[in-house]
Amino acid sequence: MHAVILAATTASVALAVTVPASPPSNASPQLEPAPIGVSIEFFTFSDYMKVVPSTKTCLSNMGDLSGALPPIRVGGTTQDRATYDANLTSDVRYTVASTSDAPTTLTYGPSYMTLAGTYGGNVTIGFNRQLNNLNNTIAASKVAVSRIKNLYAIELGNEPDLYSASSPIAGGSWSQAKDITSQTSWQSSVGSTLGKTSIIQAGVYLQPPTWATANLAPKEGSSAEYVKSFSGHSYPQSACGGASTDLKTLMSHTDIVSYTKKYAVEAVAARRIGKPYVLGETNSATCGGGGISPTFGAALWIVDYTFQALLAGASRLYFHQGTIGNCQYCWWGRYSMGAPYYGAYFVAAALAGADKIAMLDAGKSSYAVYAIYNGQRPVRLVLYNSDYYIGGTRGTYAFIVDGLGAVASVRARRLTAPAATSRQDRGGNPTFAGLGFANATCDRTGTEKGETVVVSGGKATFSVGASEALLVDL
Repeated sequence: MHAVILAATTASVALAVTVPASPPSNASPQLEPAPIGVSIEFFTFSDYMKVVPSTKTCLSNMGDLSGALPPIRVGGTTQDRATYDANLTSDVRYTVASTSDAPTTLTYGPSYMTLAGTYGGNVTIGFNRQLNNLNNTIAASKVAVSRIKNLYAIELGNEPDLYSASSPIAGGSWSQAKDITSQTSWQSSVGSTLGKTSIIQAGVYLQPPTWATANLAPKEGSSAEYVKSFSGHSYPQSACGGASTDLKTLMSHTDIVSYTKKYAVEAVAARRIGKPYVLGETNSATCGGGGISPTFGAALWIVDYTFQALLAGASRLYFHQGTIGNCQYCWWGRYSMGAPYYGAYFVAAALAGADKIAMLDAGKSSYAVYAIYNGQRPVRLVLYNSDYYIGGTRGTYAFIVDGLGAVASVRARRLTAPAATSRQDRGGNPTFAGLGFANATCDRTGTEKGETVVVSGGKATFSVGASEALLVDL
């Protein structure tokens, strides 16, 4: 179903851009088939795959758009609390005082890797380094290699910049210099024992530039042959210890552009030794996300943030899913959908079959324009109005786009919700071109309702409301 929309005339301000006929010089590197993925906290993985019905459906929905399932990374804080037990008959074993807690210690068995091997997309899995049991990690790695058919990489430890002098791996003191020695030694030991090169996802740092791929990569030396990729973790805001978060800042286009610039240094350092740089764990705010994270504004942040990270040189992003039932930034849970999933689904639709993306605005206002290319021709545009809308009269912004060619009209699909603060678990359901996703199942709901925008002389005007995004098919 398509509604015909004439050139917008109600907006009081406008941004004019011309779409380059081929990828401009500021375009991203070559995109992966599915550059947006999911990181799943280590201790929760079995339950996400076996107990939460939405997991497989949500991932399949995105895969249907991309033609490739989203990559998953299994890891997080609890990977460095986990010990492999070859005799364990269950996937994982731990005890917690409350279901909202993460375990302080856990074990996992061979069937854990068997389960990971059932996923049709590629899998990165993280094992323990903090406890300094190299033989145990090698034993787990052997099983992972044999049972995970789509294994992309193995991580050796999670966020070593947060280890302390009392961590068993530290031996009484800890620094990035000691971590580099440890990482490269473990890479060589694991890789050589497995008889595999390009198998380790290195770095896994949270705090560049203090702890950074830019420091590690030049010192890899002979161990570089075992490195598949370098990983960084990133959260723009913190919800830890009662820290305040701000949704308006999170979804601001100028703030997103500014924040993601730091990834370029890391990506360049990785590419210098022939490796990709990934955001191996990211989301809106640390410690589960806080009040900003389950909102529609966070969905819009995912769109703009993903595009900017790709432009900065990251090859893929894994958005973290934490403790089931205690995770504000999660895209889905056991009983309800998270509004941010709509942003991820929008990204998958926008980048389906794409080779490159380019930003056409200057990054200095609330209004973003992206051109998406397949080969040498533009196939889609994304228009984003990051003005913060929470109620009252909803302002609109006019995007005047030239260079659309000799066509009479183009099709557009709108990502919208009642407000930036809308949450699906509170009835404020977002929609993407009229489509939604059902709580508890992630099944698609509704009927797709595209919009047809008139083109005249290769030019059209698109109206995008505050806290909305529009995907235009060329």
